[in-house]
Amino acid sequence: MDFDVCESNALCMAAAPEVFEVRDDDFLYVLDENPPEALREKVEKAAKSCPKQAITILDD
Repeated sequence: MDFDVCESNALCMAAAPEVFEVRDDDFLYVLDENPPEALREKVEKAAKSCPKQAITILDD
């Protein structure tokens, strides 16, 4: 996650609320930096929906 370019627009939260959350302070929080494989499709959708391309998926 590149917080320097993130706009906290919550598109990622809409796609994967188990992993991303924009709180009342208008900052994005990553709830799970290593989400389970079962959430991969949602996280990929979140990465694709990010207008600033601030989300990077790294495979172990």
